[in-house]
Amino acid sequence: MKSIANRFLLIALIALAACPSCSRSTAQKYYNAGATKCQTGDYDGAIADCTKAIELNPQYAKAYLVRGTAKDELKDDVEAIADYTKAIELNPRYQFAFYNRGNAEFNLKDYTNAIVDFAKAIELDSQDAAAYLNRGNAYYALTDYTTAIADYDIAIRLNPKYAKAYNSRGSAKNHLKRYDSALVDLDKAIEFNPQYAEAFNNRGIAKRNLGDYDGALADYDKAIELNPHYANAYINRDELHALKRP
Repeated sequence: MKSIANRFLLIALIALAACPSCSRSTAQKYYNAGATKCQTGDYDGAIADCTKAIELNPQYAKAYLVRGTAKDELKDDVEAIADYTKAIELNPRYQFAFYNRGNAEFNLKDYTNAIVDFAKAIELDSQDAAAYLNRGNAYYALTDYTTAIADYDIAIRLNPKYAKAYNSRGSAKNHLKRYDSALVDLDKAIEFNPQYAEAFNNRGIAKRNLGDYDGALADYDKAIELNPHYANAYINRDELHALKRP
């Protein structure tokens, strides 16, 4: 399973009250520049600017968050976690920092700690559908599919058009051999995101197990059309071709 992308919310983060001192005002300017660069994909520039902001104001929790986000985008999850941890130390109720740290831990396959951080993010904002989705994905990675489905249920209740949650729930149901119910979820995922290659692949798995080989083959083909580098879809399609040979 893939974790969803880190939450930036950088436009909101840029709207800060002016720092009272000159050094803090300058720190804010560096932070604003770093946040903008992170938002536009200049992650190295974002790190440099946020580092300057932190040097001028070591208590700048938001600068640690944005610097961590930029490091995450550069696949430096270990250093990102260090920044998120510092942001949490400075602001123990920083929901975005818990959420992002959970994502970084997930990327490092530290699913147990990811679950703890997503749970804290949920405690701080019980309406955060993405936090439920990601905690569900961590339970999924630990093969606790029943608990994962419970989190996906809440994510969908909070966001009834959440394609990723329908896909994840459908995949978990496939593992539990609940193929009819999985098919319903995966139809929904594709309805809300017709370009969702993973959902087509997962729907193909459900159809294959329900004996609909032609439907499964069509879904694997569509997954490959949408993502020509989708290895699992090729494997599933080849296995189905082998199964259909006389």
